[in-house]
Amino acid sequence: MSTTTVSQIDQVKTTPWAGGRSPFATEYGKIMMWFFLLSDAFTFSSLLISYGALRFSANSWPAADLVFQSVPFLIEHGAPLVFVGIMTFILIMSSVTMVLGVEAGHRGARKEVAMWMVLTIIGGFMFLGCQALEWTHLHHDGFWWGRTPTDLKEYFHEGAPLSRTYTQQFANLFFTITGFHGFHVFSGVIINIIILINVLKGTYEKRGSYLMIEKVGLYWHFVDLVWVFVFTFFYLV
Repeated sequence: MSTTTVSQIDQVKTTPWAGGRSPFATEYGKIMMWFFLLSDAFTFSSLLISYGALRFSANSWPAADLVFQSVPFLIEHGAPLVFVGIMTFILIMSSVTMVLGVEAGHRGARKEVAMWMVLTIIGGFMFLGCQALEWTHLHHDGFWWGRTPTDLKEYFHEGAPLSRTYTQQFANLFFTITGFHGFHVFSGVIINIIILINVLKGTYEKRGSYLMIEKVGLYWHFVDLVWVFVFTFFYLV
């Protein structure tokens, strides 16, 4: 009867078919987060491509600088991109605070991680609040799913043909895509709150790793990146 030495067992464990070290040298949960973000990117891409196809095949489309020219409940006309610029700045700054939180986690600085997570959460809530104000203002103006303003002239440049059909498509896609993105921001805020609670409880300090902060950071940066494309498609083009 043959016997197997310890060195032979070790050799078996390190074969390509026996598991061992990940070929990507990356933690499993982090790889799964990348897979999730990739699938989510496909969803956002399909929505934005649909919008782009309709937008550039139409002979008339509501002008972004006329639709989004107000600061809700402060300035009614003449301030195109001001409010959405504020929203974008808030979201970008929340991404910066998340980066600083991840960096503090690498150093094991629990108090700093908690501080940056709080600021990230505040930034997320501020963005959602701004989006709620924008939606409320547009709804007041007559834009909504299945509904368009009675007078379309103020949303099209002079000389452009007015089209209620294309205005309706614009409204439907705007609220669908920005709403889907807003849901992602809201989900990210809830996840960040859960992570913050664990940080305050010392959960990751006991584990000896703040890798979870980095995983959540990947999701938050993805949400910010998607907003860049949403901003470009709806507010700039």
